[in-house]
Amino acid sequence: MIAEALLYAATVPMTLKAHRRFIRYSVNLWSRAGRCSRQWAEHEERSRNAVRSAIAELRQRRTAVVLGSGLLRDVPIEELARTFDTVVLVDLVHLASVRLWLRLKRYSNVRLIERDLSGYDELAAGKQPEPLAFLRSVPYLDFVVSANLLSQIGRGAQRRYEAEQAGAMPADTVAQLIEAHRSALEAAPCKTCLVTDVSYAVIDRQGKVHDETDLLHGVALSSVRANWQWPVAPLGEESNGYQIVHQVVAAY
Repeated sequence: MIAEALLYAATVPMTLKAHRRFIRYSVNLWSRAGRCSRQWAEHEERSRNAVRSAIAELRQRRTAVVLGSGLLRDVPIEELARTFDTVVLVDLVHLASVRLWLRLKRYSNVRLIERDLSGYDELAAGKQPEPLAFLRSVPYLDFVVSANLLSQIGRGAQRRYEAEQAGAMPADTVAQLIEAHRSALEAAPCKTCLVTDVSYAVIDRQGKVHDETDLLHGVALSSVRANWQWPVAPLGEESNGYQIVHQVVAAY
């Protein structure tokens, strides 16, 4: 708890006021990633390998943008920094630990941007959500990665919808925002790589599935080239009686 509190405190002054309420989610993820590092290792390596495979198909490697860069555990940041002229990391929160690690690595070509990638505010204002419209202004853009972000957009939108009792919001708010992200990636004028969990199952010690949930709310993905399981909450993390296993896909 002390480490989490210190990380939270260190991150606050580095974060835009509008985004500070999301710091605790990032700190909680950092804490769980540390506790579950062994169980998450395969997922993280498969995620990095999907990005590496997509990079191998590129003819030019000028600017790369990583959407949902997070803890950088599932992104091959060293290869990106080495092979691209510029790497832009975009997320709501960049923890102080991530900023320090990047500084120590002296990646002079890596840039950090704080941005809400959900499109929720646009939809709330009655507009068509275009959460990735800013990509059109990125010069020499050759590659975009969406790194285990899409389902988080959905979960974040669902929490906000319920907390704000957003009666004026469309009933399919979550699906609309997920589709906006998917379609924007598909329309991007460059190579893209989408890594996302698409569903999860609650499984007991005997292997019986007690619950299954579609994290993409009916939105279908194309060009899927790899899939695997991610034990987000292994036995003992949330309960000694069950684990939560996510299905992950990579499309590029």
